[in-house]
Amino acid sequence: MPIWNPWHGCKKISPGCANCYVYRRDDSIGKDASIVSKTGDFSLPLKKNRQGKFKLQPEDGVVYACMTSDFFLDQTDLWRGECWDMIRLRSDLHFHIITKRIDRFLECVPEDWGEGWDNVTITSTCEDQDRADYRLPQLLEAPIKHRQIISEPMLGDIDIDKYLKTGLIEHVTCGGESGDNARPCDFNWVKELRRQCIRSGVPFTFKQTGAVFIKDGRRYNIDRRLQIAQAKKSCYSYVPGAGIADGIQYSLPDRQMLFARLSKSDFRNRFHLTQNDRMYVEQKGMDVIRSHAADFVAKRLSAENPEKDGKQTPMKGHPIFLAQHATACCCRGCLEKWHNIPSGKVLNKAEQEYIVSVLMDWIEKEMRDTI
Repeated sequence: MPIWNPWHGCKKISPGCANCYVYRRDDSIGKDASIVSKTGDFSLPLKKNRQGKFKLQPEDGVVYACMTSDFFLDQTDLWRGECWDMIRLRSDLHFHIITKRIDRFLECVPEDWGEGWDNVTITSTCEDQDRADYRLPQLLEAPIKHRQIISEPMLGDIDIDKYLKTGLIEHVTCGGESGDNARPCDFNWVKELRRQCIRSGVPFTFKQTGAVFIKDGRRYNIDRRLQIAQAKKSCYSYVPGAGIADGIQYSLPDRQMLFARLSKSDFRNRFHLTQNDRMYVEQKGMDVIRSHAADFVAKRLSAENPEKDGKQTPMKGHPIFLAQHATACCCRGCLEKWHNIPSGKVLNKAEQEYIVSVLMDWIEKEMRDTI
């Protein structure tokens, strides 16, 4: 992954900047990271080797620009034009620009930018909901060919569902904060952001855990050298159709404990079989009802990204629909939250059979309770 830092140094502007790694690193060597200056790599895209060929070649991969600053920093307005010239000249390379200053984008692009350049990806950061709602509308409205989102450091639960549904976002990345003063990253935030991406079919990367990671209510201090490896090992990144989630390790809940939890939910306890439902079950018999359950699970739940996930199960019309809502088997999000079955994977036979058995347990209990 080539990195091009035409200048170094930045100004902090939002909560995500509080523990900036550039400031930490510069401070460790007695350098002031708030001072912005050109680097020796300013002209890197045009530099050549002894054979007269460009040092940066397409096969080297995407060129990440300004990783120790911000490409749209106002202190660099006089230098940016030269960088655009180099990016234009090196149309054989793809440049990736990550910014916290998407609000300056339109005043910083060259005159011939038009609707965007094919060889440039613009990524806006959003460390919390406030920054997401401020920056992402601007990212979507700007004339850009390739747009991505990154939440790193991820400082809270973030809802970007409406932005993803536009179909304009190509990738989402998130990760925890590193460093001695790192703020916690909760795995529940990661999983929810991932579910949003899955519903819109947008690739998602869980980049790193961060130094302080919250999982199942427990706090873990993760060594720096393990933060990226642990995130990768979790298999919680997502690429449509790639089957990454098949590698997620999980355990199905204890059935008795599951129903005890469900009994404490006001929403789940709203659902009960009506008299007509009970008559239907008696008329059809449990074997037929079980076959209906298996059919609904296979057709409405088993896909990696079910159509209209979250809205695919009616609130009435069949005893199984009621059972699905009562037991939190109504959508992939609920299956993950209540049953630990990860979103973003095709349900295997054992998982489908487990769901059917949970539904039938509820149906049988409802029938017994009416006797």
